[in-house]
Formats: sequence, structure tokens, C-alpha cells
Amino acid sequence: MGVEQEIGNGILPGVRFVMQQARHVSIERAGVQRAADEIVRRELPIPGWNATWHFTDGSWRTAHYLLVLDALNFSFWARPDVPRWGIDYAGQSLRGYWALAAALKRAIEAGYPLYEASFMADCPAETLAGILAGRGEIPLFEARLAHLHEVGQTLLSHWEGRFTNFLAACEGSAVRVAERLPEAFPSFRDESLYAGRSIRLAKRAQILPADLWGAFAGEGPGRFHDIDGLTAFADYKVPQVLEALGVLRYSDALVTCLTAAEELPAHGEMEVELRAATILGVEILREVLAARGRVLSAVELDWILWELGLSPDVRFKPYHLTRTTAY
Repeated sequence: MGVEQEIGNGILPGVRFVMQQARHVSIERAGVQRAADEIVRRELPIPGWNATWHFTDGSWRTAHYLLVLDALNFSFWARPDVPRWGIDYAGQSLRGYWALAAALKRAIEAGYPLYEASFMADCPAETLAGILAGRGEIPLFEARLAHLHEVGQTLLSHWEGRFTNFLAACEGSAVRVAERLPEAFPSFRDESLYAGRSIRLAKRAQILPADLWGAFAGEGPGRFHDIDGLTAFADYKVPQVLEALGVLRYSDALVTCLTAAEELPAHGEMEVELRAATILGVEILREVLAARGRVLSAVELDWILWELGLSPDVRFKPYHLTRTTAY
């Protein structure tokens, strides 16, 4: 069975459809070759699972923590004149995703049963605000509260309060987890309409099984026989890296928007093209790397690129700003 069939619901065919018509983003084959050369030359490692900022105890509680983490894992950017949300934890100043991961871990360490479905389902707004308290204000707080309530209520009403029951029903398939998450938990739904066609992008629905795989080292709740069936995770960080590497090329209009820090509307033409190009660009780069002897899954390559995005020569390049719960 081919990868496109395994992924299901048309992720790769959908993004190929977008890129066949895209006006604002293109994939540069020569840039892909150069990026592959660079990754091979530098022997960039696959980042290991970070147990410093993530809660990890090896039990079902870790699976529940990751469900909450990825239910709330979106939209951390702030405009230059607005303080970006972050926290201090274990002597470090954290922002964005790492701040969220550590804030939830900090809450569990403080005695909040964040892994209990009943706590998720009925968590008061002031309690979640306290859990996320730090520097600045986290964007889309009300949406995060709604997502937390949804996952808790769904676990209680359909899965006897255990996310591991949901995972067991997926029978060790990461692809099935990614497909069924939006059905069971609508807040994980991530699709856009482009040229009259529904395009499934599934950022958070795919990153959750990948995180389970990483946290459990491919065992227990993280044991999946088809982790290679996932695509890259289409957010705003990975395209920033791909553009810096020369894999992606932007139209003059898009460059103007990014340089001026103009907000791109969710599901708009530019935003969908950026996300589709991210997924397809990583697939093409992965194939070129494999031909050079560096065999990586899309998940592993995404993690390498995301880590590369933290380097000073990449992190300060403009990236697209879209206020959305998708990523």
C-alpha cells in the first residue's frame, strides 16, 4: 500500500492539488537538493524527546498530558509591540510551545490532576488562567479552555475517561489516530477549502500520535506500526525554515505581507499554499535525503527542521502570522 493510501483522507493528494495551482508559494527543486546536501553535511541529528519541559512518567497519565498539550498547542505568536506569552520554569525563560509544555508539567507537579478527564471537563477559567500564568497573556485563551473541556467531556462520555481506550481502538495505527481524532474531538479538525476542494492538513491531529511515539520511545501507548504514514506538521515555523533553506520560494506579494507582518487570514489562499507547500516540500526533501542515504520519516525530518528553526540565522526571518487554533 502506498503512502498516499496509508495516510488516508487525501493529505498528500490534497496538498499536491494546491501546489499545482499555487500562485504565491513554489517548491524549488534546486533548493531541495541544496538543503539535502546541507542536512547530510552537517549530520543534523533527530532531536530526542525532551523530558525536562514535558511531563513524563511512563504511564497513562503521560498520554493524557499529551492529549491536553496538543489540544492547546496553537497560536503563540505576538506582534512586535505586544509582550509574547511565556513562563519561567526550572531556571529557564520559556516561550511558545515549550512554555505551554512546561506550564502543564508545572501544574501537575503542583498537584493539579490535569490528566484526569473529570478535571479537564470542568476546569474553571480561573484555574486554567493560573496554570498558564506567566509573562504576557496567552492568545486565544477562551478557545484553549473550550478545547480542554471538550477533550475531558468526550473522554468521560465515550471512552470511560481514558484516552488509552481511544488509542487501543486505533489498533497501533498512528494514521488511524490522526484520522479519528477530529471525529472524536472536533477541536482537532484542520481542513481548508481551496479552489472548491476540501484540503486536509491535520497538524495537531498528526502531531499527537507523533508525540506519543516520542514520549514512549515507540512502546506502550506510543507503539505504532505506521509512524511513517504521517506527514510533516504544517505550522508557521517549518515553512520559515524551508524558505531559509531555499526549498520554498514566495511571490513578491507574499514577501511584502511577511515583511510588513501583515496577518494572513486562516483558510486564505496564501495561508493554505504555505501549509500545503510545507507538507509537500518535506516529502520531496525526505525522498532526496533517502537517495543520499539519510532515511527519515516525515516526523523525524519535521523535528530536525523545527530544531533548526531555533538557530539565530533562521529564527529571526519573517514568518506568516495567522491567528488560528489549527497550529
